[in-house]
Amino acid sequence: MSFCIGGVEYHRTTEAARHIGISRSTLLRWLDQGRIDIPVRRDRNGWRVFTLEELDVLKAAADRIDEPAS
Repeated sequence: MSFCIGGVEYHRTTEAARHIGISRSTLLRWLDQGRIDIPVRRDRNGWRVFTLEELDVLKAAADRIDEPAS
């Protein structure tokens, strides 16, 4: 469930993963490995949260196809 603070809509990790079509564990692994460069934001419970703009960055990373090296 998304929530708003100061007019900004935030989504938790499970929602973000579902939105971009990958598993929660894959999303967390990518973030831990630094494969996706977005700031880490946490709510008062310490859970990661993402803005809509960050969801777009995550979706682009999930949909990227890397060409093989020649």
